[in-house]
Amino acid sequence: MSVSALTRRYAKALVEIAVEEKAVEAYGDELTTVKELLAQEELLRQLLDSPTLDLKKKQAMLADLCKLLESSEGMVKFLGLLLSKGRLCFLSQIEDNYRSQADELSGILSAKITSATELDDLQRQAIALSLEKQTGKQVAITVVVNTDLIGGLQAEIGGRLFDGSVKTQLKRIEESLKNP
Repeated sequence: MSVSALTRRYAKALVEIAVEEKAVEAYGDELTTVKELLAQEELLRQLLDSPTLDLKKKQAMLADLCKLLESSEGMVKFLGLLLSKGRLCFLSQIEDNYRSQADELSGILSAKITSATELDDLQRQAIALSLEKQTGKQVAITVVVNTDLIGGLQAEIGGRLFDGSVKTQLKRIEESLKNP
């Protein structure tokens, strides 16, 4: 099974539990907190991912972490499952999939906008409004800057990529000149 399919399954299971408990946003926040903490604390992450460290020691470390973060019982069980299955290393992808699935349930589409330069608030609002008109749904955007694009934008929404970057346009021109 591919990593993306695996992480979608875990995210879907957590979303289903969160919906039952009416805690979709709370679980998302907890997942983000744990993900960010493990990203910052490299030694802790390495210890939890280590195949040589005893599982009981890892479980005790995770229990202490969850207690410190005041994690919900459901989140403690979910993280424990990831740890026992050796899947804690996929937490970032699971969190991304969780957010996407939770947003989909609430009728919000997530869009990743890649821009050659930083966008101001007015530009972000205009892009979000344009995407909302095209999709008929509320759109939450995240913006990533990639100077390799030279100019223009790329928008990834609903698994589709809309590429209006100068870099891609130049590649198309180059290909059309090579193959008349």
